[in-house]
Amino acid sequence: MTSTFEITLEDTGERYRCKPDESLLAGMERLGKRGIPVGCRGGGCGVCKVRVVAGSYRKRVMSRACLSVEEEAEGVVLACRVWPSSDMRLLVLGKMKQGVCATGNRRQA
Repeated sequence: MTSTFEITLEDTGERYRCKPDESLLAGMERLGKRGIPVGCRGGGCGVCKVRVVAGSYRKRVMSRACLSVEEEAEGVVLACRVWPSSDMRLLVLGKMKQGVCATGNRRQA
């Protein structure tokens, strides 16, 4: 069994290793990486919302105030409530995405 999985943020190309017993958000924080915005860390604020593009995972209950049933059915999850069971590719969707994933051509004057 793999001791860590590679997590790739499609927005920025950032990659980090995440243990199967830590959330996607905790793995990123442990390594001092940026990419997924950090909020309450408990599934209640929606700041760490991501879309799973590829990979498998385990999840815990997520606040319906932050994530609809429809979004979850389409692979949208809160990174603080998801644990990887394979390598994963993610798109950042959270409320603070613009500040974290800003690129030169997206900045406004």
